[in-house]
Amino acid sequence: MHVSDGILSGPVMAVGFAGAVVVAAATLRKMDLEEIPKISVATSVFFVASLIHIPVGPSSVHLLLNGLVGIILGWRAFPAILLGIILQAILFGHGGVTVIGVNTVMLGGGALFAYGIWQLRHRFNFKNNQMVFGFLGGASATIFSGVILSLALITTGEAFFATAGLILAYHIPVMLIEGVVAAACVNFLLKAKPEILAGHIPIAGNSSS
Repeated sequence: MHVSDGILSGPVMAVGFAGAVVVAAATLRKMDLEEIPKISVATSVFFVASLIHIPVGPSSVHLLLNGLVGIILGWRAFPAILLGIILQAILFGHGGVTVIGVNTVMLGGGALFAYGIWQLRHRFNFKNNQMVFGFLGGASATIFSGVILSLALITTGEAFFATAGLILAYHIPVMLIEGVVAAACVNFLLKAKPEILAGHIPIAGNSSS
């Protein structure tokens, strides 16, 4: 779901860079050095997943896993995805340097949105609620990112109106897959290492939050 160089207008790219800088600064505040290994692993997962593309029409689709990154890292998901996007642009020309800001707001914003959805699980008490909100987090991140990408295209010019709609349609199955993958990962982590999940609250006699 990356947008490439040469597509967006200058103002849209400028807004993207400004937004990425502001949000990255806010989400990096008071970061503990002990968080770096966890952030590095999540960044690597995002980096690899986003490099595998399947061409579809005028665009392409691929796993994002930004929702899963948000569920694991919480607020730190945004700078982690920013790092991943910078490395992809520099090492593989994936997306491009001029659109790093827009791509980060798009995918990092989706990760933060997923984290917000994931945190709602504390307000509900039903069986497998962690898996349910894991699915919702993974799926909603894709929806959020798709909407941001569509808005970026629409604000660039009327020529992209149809493309924006097609991109959203193409990512509906991706949304479902992202939700299933996130739910499966949440289920595994709850059993193996629940403390790695963002906002985990230990419960006496229970390994899940």
